[in-house]
Amino acid sequence: MLENSDNVFEEVTIEENAQTKPDGQTLYEKIKAIRAKEYTDLDTPNFLLDEILTKEFKSGIIENVELYGSLRSEFDFDIGEDNYNTNYRFSTIHTGVRGKFRGSKTYYETMFRLNGQHSESFLRYLPGNMYIANKSIPHHTIIIGSSRTPTGREGGMSVHTIPFVARSQIARNLGNSRKFGLRVQGDYSLIDYDFGGYSSDTYWKSFFPGGEFTGWINLKPLGKTDGKYGKLNIGGGISAGQNNTNYFVSGAYAGYEYKKFFADFEWSSANGYNSGKALSTKHADGFYTTIGYKLTPKVHILARYDEFRPDKSISDDKRREYTAGINWFIKGQGLKVMLNYVFCQNDKYKDSHRIILGTQILL
Repeated sequence: MLENSDNVFEEVTIEENAQTKPDGQTLYEKIKAIRAKEYTDLDTPNFLLDEILTKEFKSGIIENVELYGSLRSEFDFDIGEDNYNTNYRFSTIHTGVRGKFRGSKTYYETMFRLNGQHSESFLRYLPGNMYIANKSIPHHTIIIGSSRTPTGREGGMSVHTIPFVARSQIARNLGNSRKFGLRVQGDYSLIDYDFGGYSSDTYWKSFFPGGEFTGWINLKPLGKTDGKYGKLNIGGGISAGQNNTNYFVSGAYAGYEYKKFFADFEWSSANGYNSGKALSTKHADGFYTTIGYKLTPKVHILARYDEFRPDKSISDDKRREYTAGINWFIKGQGLKVMLNYVFCQNDKYKDSHRIILGTQILL
C-alpha cells in the first residue's frame, strides 16, 4: 500500500489484507472494540466502521463490499480591516462502496460527492472516484476509471490527509482534480511513481475534449534505512494536455521527517492549467513550505508560509498566507479536530485574518 507521504495519490489504494468482521460479536461489542482501538498510521485514511460495514459473499463475482462515508465541516471566523463574519459549512460529504473481486487482485470503488459546489451542477459534481484497480504485477497498481490525478504532491492528496483544513494555494488552484483515464503506480523502497493518460474533461462536461498526460516520481534516498535517519522524499512531475487550449503544469517537492519533526517544500508553475477549480490560459506559479512537530502521537502543531501568483503578467498580485495550526487525531484520520489561524496578505486586496475550526469523521 502506497503511503500518502511517499506518493501523491492514495485514494485508489485499498488494503489488500483488509480485516473482515469478527464472527460471533454483537454490534455493541464491535463498537466497543472500535473505541478501544488505537490508530498510529496517519498517512492513510482509516474508516472507523469498516469492519461493521463490510459484507463478505461466499459465492459470486464479488468477494466483499464495504460501504463508507466521510464528513468534513468547517467553522470560519473571518476578520477584515472593516468588518468580520462567521460561516459554518460542510466542506466534504462523501459516500461510496468499494471492495474486491473474487479470486483475484482486482479491486473497485465508486464514490459520490454529496456536497455540491456553486461552479458546477449537482449532478456533474456528484461522481467522484469510479475505477477498477489491479495489483497482479508486483509493486504495481494499474487503475482504469475516474480518479484524482497527481498534479502536484498536495494537489494529488486525499482531502482526508492534508495537513491543514484547506489545501495550499498551488494545490487548490492548479491541481485537486479528477479525470477519467488509465494510470500505472509503482512502489519500491527507493522510488515510487504514478503515470497516467486521461481525458482532459473535468466534471463530466464532454466525452473527450482532448488528452492529458500527468506523471509524478518520488525518490526515497533513505528508503532502505528503516527510518534510522528519518524519511526523505524528493519528487517532481508534470501535467500537460489540451482542452480547447494547451496547458502545462510542472512541480517539485521535498519532504523530510525525523522522529517528532517534519518539514516539506513544494513549488509549482503553470503555463495554463486544467484543475478542479478552473480551466485557464493564465501563467501562474507559487510555493509553500511547512514545518511541524508532534507534541504527542495524537497532537501535532505546524506552521506554513504559502505564496501564489495567479497571473505572472501582473507584477503586483502576490497572495501570501501565513498559517499556524494544531491537529488532534482522536482516532487517527478517522476522527480528528483541526484548528487553524490564517493571515492573508494580498497585494491587490485588503489583508485579513481567519480562524478555522475543522472536524473530520470517516465511517
